[in-house]
Parts: sequence; structure tokens; C-alpha cells
Amino acid sequence: MNYNNDEEAISFFNRLLGSLHQADYSFKGSIQLVYVAKGAQHVGNIRTQNVYTNKRQESMPPPPDSPPILPEALSTPEAMVLWEKAQRAGYVDANYQPKISLTKSALLAFEMAIRLNVRNKWKVFETLWNRRNMRSDYNNALLQRQSLDFQDKLKQVFG
Repeated sequence: MNYNNDEEAISFFNRLLGSLHQADYSFKGSIQLVYVAKGAQHVGNIRTQNVYTNKRQESMPPPPDSPPILPEALSTPEAMVLWEKAQRAGYVDANYQPKISLTKSALLAFEMAIRLNVRNKWKVFETLWNRRNMRSDYNNALLQRQSLDFQDKLKQVFG
């Protein structure tokens, strides 16, 4: 980009980086604005600016080797019994992440929430599983014939 003077360039980058910061981005590093005179002669640094990254990317689930962190509502002794049963049935892995489809995992979440009296069930499971719109997945599941069979299996697994 070409600017008529240093102040225009600095102003542009300040506005850009400020917008990134306001749009849910966080500090990740820095860049330097360098003034180069005509004829490609390096004159010096104008200013150092911060670089921002998307906070949503930073909130990705932890790597598989880190220990799973369960919300309080899903870490009670009763919940641990249900988790163990779901793991044996092959519905979740050792990190309590679903190994089944979106609709089936929504049914699983609903069934567990009912048995454990979990308030805000969708929010709790969406946070744990790093998902969105589980209520919609649940509604879609209710429209599928295979989901009725899965609901029966869940009742058998959980007893």
C-alpha cells in the first residue's frame, strides 16, 4: 500500500488493528512499520504495532493428551457412572467427547441431562463438546426414525 505520508499509514494500521481488537481478537505478537525512502533506501522504523488473533481459535478444545475437564454438573458420582456406561457403549471417548453423529450426541446429552437434573443442558454440553446449536440437532434427531431406536438403546445402556 502506498500512503502520501507516515501519519496516513500509521493511522490506517491503528484503525485496522483497533477494529480487530474490538471484533473479539486478542494480542498475538507485533509487526513493525518501516519507512523506506524512494530508491529503496531503508530509513528506519516508524512504529511497532500489535498483531491480533481470533479469540475463537484460541478457545479450541485442549489437545488429546491433556486431562479432560468436566463441568461441575457432569462430574458428580452419578454422572461418572453414566459417562462410564456411555464409554463402554462406544458413544464417548476417554475425554468425554462424542464418537457418534451430531443428532445422536444431542440425544445422549438430553438423556444425561434429564437423569442428572442438569440446568441449561445445551449450554453445558455445547461448552464441553465445543459445539453450537445442539437444541437444533436434538430437534432434527426427533424427526429421524433411527433416533427413536437410539433413544431406546440409551435407555437400555443407562438402565
